[in-house]
Amino acid sequence: MDTPVNPALVCSARGCTAPAQWALRWNNARLHDAARRKTWLACAEHRVTLGDFLGARGFLREVVPTAESPTLDS
Repeated sequence: MDTPVNPALVCSARGCTAPAQWALRWNNARLHDAARRKTWLACAEHRVTLGDFLGARGFLREVVPTAESPTLDS
């Protein structure tokens, strides 16, 4: 699946400067209202590792292409 890339959006992985293709939408239920979503951006290479990090903590809510993320103003 080809995901549109917005070159202004950069992967959130430490040291990565690749364009983001994915929005990992998450929240920490102990700190955030259930409806609130924070967003980490991921390139294709870091989508799984960032998702695994959030998922292991029970924070990951959804992963969507950046073009479909309602939390981003593209």
